[in-house]
Amino acid sequence: MQRFIYSLTLFIGVMCSHALAAPVVLTPVSSGSSLNDSIELLEDIGGQLSITDLADPAVQARFQPAAGRTSVGQSRNPWWIKVSLARGEATPSHWWLEVGAVTLLDLQLFMPTANGQWHMHQAGERVSFAAGRDHDYRRAVFSLPPLEEQPLTFYLRTYDPAGNSFPLRIWQLHDLEQLAKREHLILGLIYGVILTLLLYNLFILLALRDPAYFWYVLTMAASLVFILSMSGHGLQYLWPDEAVPRWLDRITLPILVSLGILRFAQVLLSTRTTLRIAHHILSACIAVYLLAIALNLAGYRSETSVLIGLIPPVTVPTLLLSAAIRWKQGFVPAIFYLLGYGSVLLSFVILVLRAAGVIQPGESTAYLFPLAVAAEAILFSFALAYRIQILKQEKADALTLADHEKSARLAQAHTNAAELQRSVEQRTAELAATNERLSERDLQHAAFHDPLTELPNRRYLVERCEAALAHARRHTETVALLLIDLDHFKPINDKHGHDAGDLILQNIGLRLREHVRAGDSIARLGGDEFAVLVCGSDAESHARDIAARLLDELAKPVLYGAERLTVTISIGVALYPQHAGTFTARYKAAEEMLYRVKSRGRSGWAMCGEGGELSDSARLHLDVLNVPSGLL
Repeated sequence: MQRFIYSLTLFIGVMCSHALAAPVVLTPVSSGSSLNDSIELLEDIGGQLSITDLADPAVQARFQPAAGRTSVGQSRNPWWIKVSLARGEATPSHWWLEVGAVTLLDLQLFMPTANGQWHMHQAGERVSFAAGRDHDYRRAVFSLPPLEEQPLTFYLRTYDPAGNSFPLRIWQLHDLEQLAKREHLILGLIYGVILTLLLYNLFILLALRDPAYFWYVLTMAASLVFILSMSGHGLQYLWPDEAVPRWLDRITLPILVSLGILRFAQVLLSTRTTLRIAHHILSACIAVYLLAIALNLAGYRSETSVLIGLIPPVTVPTLLLSAAIRWKQGFVPAIFYLLGYGSVLLSFVILVLRAAGVIQPGESTAYLFPLAVAAEAILFSFALAYRIQILKQEKADALTLADHEKSARLAQAHTNAAELQRSVEQRTAELAATNERLSERDLQHAAFHDPLTELPNRRYLVERCEAALAHARRHTETVALLLIDLDHFKPINDKHGHDAGDLILQNIGLRLREHVRAGDSIARLGGDEFAVLVCGSDAESHARDIAARLLDELAKPVLYGAERLTVTISIGVALYPQHAGTFTARYKAAEEMLYRVKSRGRSGWAMCGEGGELSDSARLHLDVLNVPSGLL
């Protein structure tokens, strides 16, 4: 009983399905008629069905009427299309089937044979032009077997993850040939307009070498090839003997057109300098488009379609807003760009809606994109011409201004000649008077100070040390000598120049003044070497404190333009009388501590002796050591 009920239900479903899709009865006036109102569709989930599986009543029951649909949009699954034709009275028996989608990736036509088998005719972008049709026409056209009294049922299988469309029309051959002549005339005019403007601006590009013309030419060239591809003339004339190359298919070509439009906008509207945020957004979208091309070439057609569908919501408002802002700023070519891009944008939106199945393909939208591109080519050409006029006017204005300025400078030069001579004589007299007034104090300052850092120099330190030692002997006090050397200073000079090195030395001098007591002495010994002389009963503890503090303070970065220059320091410390009794020996002891820090890896400080003391024999050895210090 259950089997009977199931069989009955299946039979009723099949009969209902056939009732819903009765054969199309062709009449003498049916040539050029659409078949989409009477066909049936079946989505092949997972692509598991073959033509032999369609004989199964359960599979037949899954067919649904197309109800006029000519597209099912983007789909990862193949679709089967069932067509049934019958011949009416006084109707020709030989008919031609047109499949209006010329950019389908894979299209197969299955016709029944006399022995009950099926003959498959492969079409679509995977085969050459001649192999994919039975007549020399830009769209796929198939010759149908002669129609008899019994209805002819055949199937089409379409697969394209980027969008499945299948506008079907039935033709008598002479009517189709008349249509082809009209289409050639209309499309030929559109091609001619675009190609003429393309060549015209190409000649201007060769003459001016202007980047805006370069991107215009590339954009129009990609648009022209895209139109040829969409119309079917690309497969017919550009690559008739082979399948559509992947780098020129329905995915790559619109990406190339979009890339050209974005770069043309950046150059024409000068977004790099006038609209920096918009420029960065458009550059990011260009990078995504390049990624999409790579994905498509790698075979990820469906993923690429989804990816490029996400970019227009970003680029469209950015481009429209950028053009509007530049127009408001007084840049007249922006209005031509706005109108040209707007026309193409409208046609692109309709193409996307057609690919998604929201708008069904039809004659009303067949020429929309070619006409929009032709309008875009004209308006963009106007924008370029106006831009050149603006540049010429700006150049003329600049030359006029330069002439005026040159005349003014010549007049000013003649007027000021005498004043210049008097100024030279007056300045010479002032310099002579200044030299005469230069006091002994100024000369002394120049002799005892470093001109770069304004710190006391080596000569001053020697005299100050001798006086400090004499005072310390009389009052039984301590004197500390800190020798400071900059680490990794030479690479800064080598990489950034001596101006950067001078800036660091000046900053080091300022920081030394800030972190040393007023009674202590600072000196630049030369190059990147500095010294600090600390006197008083607390000289040792204060020397330790200064050394620790200077390690942090002098290592802070110094700004040189946008660069942050950093050096570390090494410090050697020697005390009187603990480590040496004479200045020369004390300098040598501090210098040895400095080298010890360098050998340990730099950026540190060390005091002579263990625990701050030397043995009497060691101190005596340092006192009598006759080694030139470089100071005397």
